[in-house]
Amino acid sequence: MMSTPCQTHLANGSDCLFLLLIGAIALFVYLSFILPTHWLKVERSGAPLRLGIKILQISDIHIERNRIKPQRLARIISEERPDLICLTGDFVDRASAIRRLPLFLQPIRELGVPMYAVLGNHDYFLKDVSGLVQTLRDQDVVVLRNEMRQVLGLQLVGIDDFCSRHHDDKVLNGLDSTRPVVILTHDPTITLFLKQRYDYLLAGHLHGKQFAVPFLFKMKDFGPLAAAGIYQGRHRSAQGLYYISKGIGQSGINVRFLVRSEVTIHEL
Repeated sequence: MMSTPCQTHLANGSDCLFLLLIGAIALFVYLSFILPTHWLKVERSGAPLRLGIKILQISDIHIERNRIKPQRLARIISEERPDLICLTGDFVDRASAIRRLPLFLQPIRELGVPMYAVLGNHDYFLKDVSGLVQTLRDQDVVVLRNEMRQVLGLQLVGIDDFCSRHHDDKVLNGLDSTRPVVILTHDPTITLFLKQRYDYLLAGHLHGKQFAVPFLFKMKDFGPLAAAGIYQGRHRSAQGLYYISKGIGQSGINVRFLVRSEVTIHEL
């Protein structure tokens, strides 16, 4: 039995509606889950130290799940002209991914801005981090593992990862109380336990939630700080100001839900 023109028109209309629905769903998925991993935001924060020092923070590279082009980072660095670049942990999950870091870091290294780094909990998935540390050093990154450097008049302290229990805050004992203290660390939860004063602390780890879902950190344990609703931006502890970056890579799966990736400019 032959279909009538009316029936054919209805069938074609249904096909069009179906295709439009599929297209709308695909667009929603891209805009909500994929675009935030590409759409890099330059956040701005700082501490009122009036030193005229600019730090660019890059956190949570997660090289296996990262859609940010290093050339894009290099352009931002060229435009912002920071005095220091600070990398606050979580470079890789697997040893096989370490070989990808030089290609990522080289365009940044070529700009000649001093780079300092700490390790994150995902880096310690490697068990032996010596290969990662050496790769970073080969790219002129100074890796601070519970140690301090005098940099531009700052006492720049790298405290190792709190989440994986590699931290040791004894490095803060005996610092010069007349000079500013800036701490690099990965997990900001350590701010709940530090007893020593600091002027500013840079951290990452929490990805700004990565998924903008209410009560996510009530359901998934990322520590008491996240559970209290503190997982991005600038805050103050009893000991000093601290900032939590949303990072540029993804943990678990390579998507974010309504949470943009970021690099941060800190004016001190």
